[in-house]
Amino acid sequence: MITFQAIGLMSGTSLDGLDICLAKFEKQNSVWKFQILKAETIPYTKDLEGQLRNSIHLSAEKLLELHSEYGFYLGKKVKNFISKHQIENIDLISSHGHTVFHQPQKKFTLQIGDGRAIKIENGLPVVYDFRSQDVLMGGNGAPLVPIGDELLFSEYDACLNLGGFSNISLKFNDKRIAFDIAPVNIILNKIAQNCNQNFDKNGDLARKGKINTELLNKLNSLEFYNLSHPKSLGIEWCNENIFPLFKKLDSKDILATFTEHASEQISRIFNQYQLKKVLFTGGGTYNSYLIEKIKEKTNSEIVIPEKEIIDFKEALIFAFMGVLRINNEINVLSSATGSSQDHSSGIIA
Repeated sequence: MITFQAIGLMSGTSLDGLDICLAKFEKQNSVWKFQILKAETIPYTKDLEGQLRNSIHLSAEKLLELHSEYGFYLGKKVKNFISKHQIENIDLISSHGHTVFHQPQKKFTLQIGDGRAIKIENGLPVVYDFRSQDVLMGGNGAPLVPIGDELLFSEYDACLNLGGFSNISLKFNDKRIAFDIAPVNIILNKIAQNCNQNFDKNGDLARKGKINTELLNKLNSLEFYNLSHPKSLGIEWCNENIFPLFKKLDSKDILATFTEHASEQISRIFNQYQLKKVLFTGGGTYNSYLIEKIKEKTNSEIVIPEKEIIDFKEALIFAFMGVLRINNEINVLSSATGSSQDHSSGIIA
């Protein structure tokens, strides 16, 4: 049996903070098992959140500066986490970084937060930049978590993550496929801010709104939903295709309509693949109105796990991807990303 202890770092598109997850991984007879030992979310300061949110508009020089600064920030937060929990015997740190640009069709993606800075702060091996190699190999560079779904969560027909975007991974014709379904929190949080809320807690604002049929039809007819997998979404796509549709509409009506739209797109996939049992994770899992809407439209059994898995599954899987990378094992599935072959991705510092 081989055992690894790894720390995974994840910063999602919704920018609510940095997820840090310490997990233990054991491999016996080619079967992997995991245990989350410690995990926490460190909220971003308003200043850092603003910097990351606006990073897409920075000059090359300022972006490089933030790449380095954010790397040291990550390194310091990990150092504090290790010291606070008196953690020993860590084999590696694995960092996703913060996505600024994601344009796989042009062969580039950029996650800032220099892994070398994390290593300088902690003196431990760091694996980072998991997406670029896949994009260079003709893939979408996303989604990457399917390798974890395949090796750590195989008892479910599918795993759905409700984060900034909803993405799903499932077995189809003996292959693990995965793709983004629709935007979720990246839209809902932004609109909730018009109502002086950081996010639509439990979907309470959406419940008060009215579904705008014209808007719903426009959303459902967006070309992305007709594309076959693999496919992925980014903030650029939302800025171009979704936000312009909301002009002059009441925020609560937008929330009601967009929640309906997300639930329709998600349940359509459940029904298309006849999924029996689906694991739900990510912040959107707490949006009870969205969950109710999905349940209305499908017969799939929806499994909502303990809070630790809901909140930290992505950070857990990035820790796992780092473990696979250090061992030179496959950690990216071409059936999920569309790249030319399965591969072991990530730069090791």
